[in-house]
Amino acid sequence: MARVRDLPGRLYRGDVSVNFVGRQRMWYTISGLILLISVIALLTRGLNFNEQFTGGANFQFPATSSTSQTAISRVVSAAGGGAAIVQHVTGRLNGSAWVVQTKSLSSAVSQQVTSALQSTFGVNPKDMNVSFVGATWGSQITSKAAEALIIFLIVIVIYLSIAFELKMAVAAFVALLHDIVITTGVYALAGFQVAPASVIGLLTILGYSLYDTVVVFDKVRENTAGLLTSQRSTYSDAANLALNQTLVRSINTSLTALLPVASILFIGGALLGAGTLNDLSLVLFIGMMSGTYSSICIATPVLAGLKEREPQFKELAVKIARRTAGGRSAQRAAATVSVTGATATAAVREGGPVAAEPAGPAAAEPDDAPESAGDEVAVPAAQPAGAPGAPAGGPGAARGADGTRPVSRQQPRRSGSAQRRPGARKKRR
Repeated sequence: MARVRDLPGRLYRGDVSVNFVGRQRMWYTISGLILLISVIALLTRGLNFNEQFTGGANFQFPATSSTSQTAISRVVSAAGGGAAIVQHVTGRLNGSAWVVQTKSLSSAVSQQVTSALQSTFGVNPKDMNVSFVGATWGSQITSKAAEALIIFLIVIVIYLSIAFELKMAVAAFVALLHDIVITTGVYALAGFQVAPASVIGLLTILGYSLYDTVVVFDKVRENTAGLLTSQRSTYSDAANLALNQTLVRSINTSLTALLPVASILFIGGALLGAGTLNDLSLVLFIGMMSGTYSSICIATPVLAGLKEREPQFKELAVKIARRTAGGRSAQRAAATVSVTGATATAAVREGGPVAAEPAGPAAAEPDDAPESAGDEVAVPAAQPAGAPGAPAGGPGAARGADGTRPVSRQQPRRSGSAQRRPGARKKRR
């Protein structure tokens, strides 16, 4: 538990780090696959707009055991209502209900459909809820929603360009488009109805995602201030550090926002059924998860990629790479010397021979060796074999009982270069 509590501080100091920026290809691959699925779903299935966008009539009545989706569609079509969208809504306070959506109908046709549903399925007129939405009003909602989204994106790009810089505005714009496409793709893939509350929720999650991205970018700007002068790290490393420093904060903010939204979506939706509250919470839940992911794994890696293309940051990356390579070479050399010294020390302790490596042409020599060829060295005179005091390894040395000669312990001769080197004569005592 102590390690978990210390995790935010360790991430802030850089003791523990997740390489989000360095793994940008992996994030781009994941997002690319999700975006591809979302675009295919939008092109093939399309969005399921409710009658408030398309215009039409909405018939709602309590569900009974004798009703079915096929039977309701047949009755509505026979009464002149045309093709209808029939949904079974459960979890309502007054029980489950059927919701029938049709195209725009005249008053006479609408009355025929209402009468046919009541008589066929035995619906009490007091329990039948009929609402109408004109096609003109629905088209106005669609156009106003598109205008609001475009104005929102333009204002955001202008604000970020002034408050931060253009490349940060571009990275935030890419993250916002990422969230819009994924959220609408999920709606198209799952067949969720798009209501005016869904548009409100979409604009809300864009603001939430942008807020999280701005917090990260502010820390990136702080970490990269004076980076070209200090040359302490590359832009990508500084941006990744900023991302790790704000990681715990982003996760905590997302969790505290998702918990109440999930409660409204799952608990409130199960009790109250489909409605404006459910439409709003659904888009918020999907968008907040997508926004949290994009602010961490998309916005900052895109920003780092754009900044690393600038000449000054390219040069900075090359300098730091050279400095890092030089430091690694020095560490490897020091490790090699340390291992060699440890091996020699172990051999000496074990009493085994140690092969001395030459240190160069002017290697140090023993103090008791002659300094030059002119030094006088006492050499014993040749004695006959068997004479007392004869050298053990001389030519006349007696062989042992096994026929071998004893090993000579004479002073090794010096090389010719060492003999020619002038030096002071040793004083005779």
